[in-house]
Amino acid sequence: MAVYKDGEKKWRAVYRFTDWTGERKQTQKRGFNTKREAQAWEREQLRKVKSDVDMTFESFAELYREDVGARIKETTWETKNSIIDKKLIPYFGKKRMSDIKPKDIIAWQNKMMNYRDEHGKPYSPVYLKTLHNQLSTIFNHAVKFYGLSENPAAKAGNMGKAKNKEKEFWTKDEYLKFIDEMLDKPISFYAFEMLYWTGIRLGELLALTSSDFDFERKTVTINKSYQRISKKDIITSPKTEKSNRVINMPDFLCEEMKEYIDSLYGVTDSDRIFQISKSYLHHEMDRGTKAAGVKRIPIHSIRHSHISFLIDLGFSAVAIANRVGHESIDITYNYAHMFPSTQLDMANKLNEERGEYNG
Repeated sequence: MAVYKDGEKKWRAVYRFTDWTGERKQTQKRGFNTKREAQAWEREQLRKVKSDVDMTFESFAELYREDVGARIKETTWETKNSIIDKKLIPYFGKKRMSDIKPKDIIAWQNKMMNYRDEHGKPYSPVYLKTLHNQLSTIFNHAVKFYGLSENPAAKAGNMGKAKNKEKEFWTKDEYLKFIDEMLDKPISFYAFEMLYWTGIRLGELLALTSSDFDFERKTVTINKSYQRISKKDIITSPKTEKSNRVINMPDFLCEEMKEYIDSLYGVTDSDRIFQISKSYLHHEMDRGTKAAGVKRIPIHSIRHSHISFLIDLGFSAVAIANRVGHESIDITYNYAHMFPSTQLDMANKLNEERGEYNG
């Protein structure tokens, strides 16, 4: 460890250490106004290397990122990083991990709950719970791996709640009115048909390739998800392990998708068949609902609409969970009680229902 004069007015700190592989490494920082500031930074690096919980929250957040970042999907990690940088470090950053008490957590919670944007709108209960959960996760990491005596966020108790108001959805009649307004734009029509009649997630839809369809077996395979991150197209694994699934499609949807894929020019088996953005589909939702005179629901609620429709048709929660890729059947129970049937019957029943409409 060493502190040097860096020019006439600034100071530089250099810290040398041996990492967990036994390799000698060096880190440094320039631009300190005083020798004391440079020495304070140097001491903080020592605490980090020694895993000393007297380090600041900001320093520990860096360790947390190093420990956990490679284990989490890029899309999920982007959200976590944003919360850490914008909602946690500004408040706890300079406090030492061992000095943060439940009362500090409560004060932060009050600040978050009292927040209002320029329109006077507060954070949603779900977002508040997400913020607290991320803070608590960091402290749990410190307790489990770095010797922190207790989690002050757990002692303070949670804020917000796990879910917002009741899930919004369209009835079948509302959807059919909406989709009639999409006939003028084939890519919009086929995209919304896939969303409504299969219940797949938006990211799963935008990741679909022609090779995912088996028109002889009348199935579509869900094994990836699309996200746009930092102006780059990112294909990841689906949201959860259970999200990897094969969905039986009703006859009419098979015919529609075969027609759509055959109409695409110069698209290979590995190319995405819906090369559109989420914002495009949001715009189309606005246009279609206004023209059809039906209520505007979030795009994700088309998935809720599919689930609600299947419940209304009498299918079991177990079968529905397998079809839509719920990680736990408890998620499906949030929609309704169990009813008996199978997934193949679902596709057949959907086909009958669509046939009655075309009738």
